[in-house]
Amino acid sequence: MFDMPVALNSAQLEILKLFRNDQPEEELQELRSLLTAWLAAKVTFEADKAFQEKGYAATIFEKWKQEHFRKTA
Repeated sequence: MFDMPVALNSAQLEILKLFRNDQPEEELQELRSLLTAWLAAKVTFEADKAFQEKGYAATIFEKWKQEHFRKTA
């Protein structure tokens, strides 16, 4: 199982404040979807930024798809 941290971070505390009352399952699912989309957008933004900073072209993806990064034991 997961080890749960004892203290909550500021983001977790804010979410708890927003949802002090029980929420219908549909609203919780909507919230999960919104948070997932938000996190995905942040990751995409950071990846695009790093890609531009390194000067990579889109063709590098094709090269990477052909490579194998697994190490043999």
